Amino acid sequence: MSWQDSKHPDSGSVRSKLILMAVATTFVALFASSLAMLLYDLRTFKQYWVDELMTQADLIASVTAPALTFNDARSAQQNLAVLRVRPQILAGAIYGANGARFASYAQGSRLVSYPPRPGAPGYSIDDGELVVYHPVIDNGEVLGTVYLRARYGLVERLLNYAAILGAVLLASLVLAALVASRLQQGITAPLLAVTGVAREVMQRRDFSLRVPGHSGGEIEVLVAAFNDMLAEIGKRAHALQEANLTLEHEMQVRQQAEEALLVADRRKDEFLATLAHELRNPLAPIRTGLDILRIRSGDATATQKATDIMERQLRQMVRLVDDLLDVSRINTGKFAIKMGRVELKAVVNDALEVVRSYIEVHGHELVIELPDRPVFLHGDATRLAQILSNLLNNAAKYTNRGGRVSLAARVEEHNLIVNVADNGIGIAPDMLHHVFDMFVQVDSTLERTNAGLGVGLSLARRLVELHGGSIEAHSAGLNRGSEFVVRLPIVVEPELPAKSVPAAFMSAETFRILLADDNIDFVNSIGALLSAMGHSVVITHNGPDALTAAARFCPDYAFLDIGLPQMSGYDLARGIRRLPSGAMTMLIAVTGWGQQKDRQLAFEAGFDHHMVKPVRFEQIEEILGNRTVVKKVRT
Repeated sequence: MSWQDSKHPDSGSVRSKLILMAVATTFVALFASSLAMLLYDLRTFKQYWVDELMTQADLIASVTAPALTFNDARSAQQNLAVLRVRPQILAGAIYGANGARFASYAQGSRLVSYPPRPGAPGYSIDDGELVVYHPVIDNGEVLGTVYLRARYGLVERLLNYAAILGAVLLASLVLAALVASRLQQGITAPLLAVTGVAREVMQRRDFSLRVPGHSGGEIEVLVAAFNDMLAEIGKRAHALQEANLTLEHEMQVRQQAEEALLVADRRKDEFLATLAHELRNPLAPIRTGLDILRIRSGDATATQKATDIMERQLRQMVRLVDDLLDVSRINTGKFAIKMGRVELKAVVNDALEVVRSYIEVHGHELVIELPDRPVFLHGDATRLAQILSNLLNNAAKYTNRGGRVSLAARVEEHNLIVNVADNGIGIAPDMLHHVFDMFVQVDSTLERTNAGLGVGLSLARRLVELHGGSIEAHSAGLNRGSEFVVRLPIVVEPELPAKSVPAAFMSAETFRILLADDNIDFVNSIGALLSAMGHSVVITHNGPDALTAAARFCPDYAFLDIGLPQMSGYDLARGIRRLPSGAMTMLIAVTGWGQQKDRQLAFEAGFDHHMVKPVRFEQIEEILGNRTVVKKVRT
């Protein structure tokens, strides 16, 4: 109906209809708009609270991941305590990966009933409260769940909003009726102008548009108010846009700060893990040495042996500490190595010093197979020993008590192949490609008190690669054992010309000599001197190996320690005498026991001479010079 209808003869009816139309139209428009705004506001209100609570849960999950990783309930409780600045959050909790509650929080002193187990990730609304479950994920692994419960004032929001809308609607209807009754014809044009501007503003989002001015009381006020409203909305839209830009910038800064914090925490954890692991290995022989000093303080030989071991391991620890002082290289995973010519057996012996006590405590059978001829490597002796000790320690750790651990080495062309195998719990197929990753543990379910930090194999791989080699893991599956294969280049050089030896130092006759002693430093030094004199020398460190070497080597002389591992020197002497060539071997007992009864026991076992430690090299030369002397008669 247009404003011309007011000229109808039935002016009262037209007026009433115009007013009724204006009021009805205003009512329907305002009611529809109010309903749409109400629904939009409720949806926005709900989404706001869900996003807010989800963001809060995500922040708590991010800062609580290290606490769950290291089982630090106190840190997790402190992280939840931050929620006290948000009074709308009624309660919160952190659940571990096993579903047990790890830490909790409640607003004020109210009693809170927590779920016995965490629900599925997401949110739910129950009894006017918003509940959120958010997983705690670190490096793709679910460590636990964050639970938050907040007050969801939907009813209050709805009532307040409805009251406001009702008041606005009522005021608008009254105003529409007054304007329609007083202006009638003059209201149409201004309303059309206002409607047109409003439509353009909504379509173009251009708040600079204005309604042209009209003369005549309320219409001009309405137009002016509408224009003022557009100006205010334009200012608020601009302010909101600036606020959004500022908020986005702050969020980016905050995200960068959080990422920097996570990187710092990760680097700190890696540094501490590496430090702990590298310093732990030498502690076993040092502790054993202290036990020897405490238990056998009166035994000079045992005391000297323990002191030598402790001093050697202490030197290794000092060097490791010196390397770890360079924090930048540790954070980037770079290790400084000191290259040199290294003999394989010396590396294996150093590694065994570190892990032997650990293997013996677990009752494992240790089998070592090395090449007969010397094998030389170009590398860092300490780091190479660390590679083997890490692999042996790993094999012993994941093998049930009484298992079998072996280390076998062989030479293929210009490479040394070292196999460290066990018959332990094995490796699942899906874990074979991850066992060398940092902090990865093959067995995370069994209750092993010494499961470690998951850095040993990662360090071993990095050290092997620094030596130009490679390392692989093999396993037939769970409970089928595992095998680690290390490939390292060996030093292949032409035989060096024999050094000139003074005539006084050369022996008139050369012999085949067997040395058996578990004091590695002592026996190696004696062996070096005898080799320099032109003798053929074989060195062993336990009874069974010495007996095998005697059967194959047929020595002219055998210097045997009485206190050998696995077989005493007395039993070894009896075993050599039973060999086909045993009657031709001159047996010399080398021991720290020097009483008459000890000498008698040695002669009864088949020894020809008895020497008390410490042995001077001149004594050995004297025995070698008296080859033609008739042997002692053994009683």
